[in-house]
Amino acid sequence: MNVYYVMAIWIGMALLASFISIRVGISVALIEILVGAVFGNIPGIMEHVQQTDYTTLLAGVGSVLLTFLAGAEIDPVSLKRHWKASLSLGAVSFLLPLIGAFCFAKYLFGWNLHAAEIAGIALSTTSVAVVYAVMVETGLNREDIGKLILAACFVTDLGTVLALGGLFANYGWLLVVFIVVTAVVLFFLPRVLRWTLANLGHRVSEPEVKVIFVVLLALGGLATAAGSEAVLPAYVAGLVVAGVFMQDRVVLDRIRTIAFALLTPFFFLRAGTLISASALVTGAGVIAALFGVKMVTKFIGVWPTATAFRLPKQERTYTTLLMATGLTFGSIAALFGLTNHLIDKVQYTELVTVVILSAFIPTLIAQQFFQPVIEIATEEEEALGEEDMSIQHRHKPPPEGEGN
Repeated sequence: MNVYYVMAIWIGMALLASFISIRVGISVALIEILVGAVFGNIPGIMEHVQQTDYTTLLAGVGSVLLTFLAGAEIDPVSLKRHWKASLSLGAVSFLLPLIGAFCFAKYLFGWNLHAAEIAGIALSTTSVAVVYAVMVETGLNREDIGKLILAACFVTDLGTVLALGGLFANYGWLLVVFIVVTAVVLFFLPRVLRWTLANLGHRVSEPEVKVIFVVLLALGGLATAAGSEAVLPAYVAGLVVAGVFMQDRVVLDRIRTIAFALLTPFFFLRAGTLISASALVTGAGVIAALFGVKMVTKFIGVWPTATAFRLPKQERTYTTLLMATGLTFGSIAALFGLTNHLIDKVQYTELVTVVILSAFIPTLIAQQFFQPVIEIATEEEEALGEEDMSIQHRHKPPPEGEGN
């Protein structure tokens, strides 16, 4: 098929997902996976949703950029301030589901060792995409509870990325080179970015954006050559330059525009197209069991830990539910397993379905019943767009005397 037709079909699916997301108020990443799954399983249509080398490339670059943006949104000051709580919440949110899902997959379902490891990693995650979108849409990213949740998400997903890289990397001299080069590059990256912004920044040619792209793609290539995963250096790179972006949001917003408009849709759509409709039916029991394992282990770990750090009951429940979400890194881990023949398509479908359910159900419950109330200053209202304000006002209680 003509490559332009292929691109038009994929961008058309992304556009449809945007319309649906805006209409129903659900994360566009989740809708893109669902749209990809539907179009990839309808006879007569699925033949036109072709997987090509460049759609795979764009999907890979999209996952790297999304991972970088997630790390870049972590406030270093807030991370230091809440380091005990975020480290504790993030650690239990990662370890208990990892162990629980691994044991269920290996000893109850009889999956082989590597497949069970992928299951544990995929279900240990907390969805940065969903949590970050929720924090921004509700304004909680500017509140202490929002910053704590985002910091805890960073710890959880850093554990996920390190586990994925550590378990499946090819240990040899190339891995050592990758670690050393990454450490050196990330050490100098904030200085290089600050110099570029001060001397060359905000030009039509966008040199500061190109600096980020070159670093991410080069480190991603080195990580892939070393048998690791390209998202690993991207996540850490995002955290390293987060302080720079706190002082200059323009660059981050431009990268986010490029990512969400063109690149990340290919990743989520591709993840959806790889879902097998028949496997959903035959694997319903496995899907239900793994979903239950993820929810239970997340609650067992996060709720008592949040209680120990004296979070109010509503915020405690809200934090637990959001930490139980999964999407971005769960999809990345499952797709990594399928691409490298560590799991088959049936297992991939089961894992991705659990990931999608965990993105949707806990988020819906948290938003409808447990969202913390925040007060928005007048000057902040003026700075927010009309759409953002409509979202935030939906969650504010009515003034006294109204609604009775």
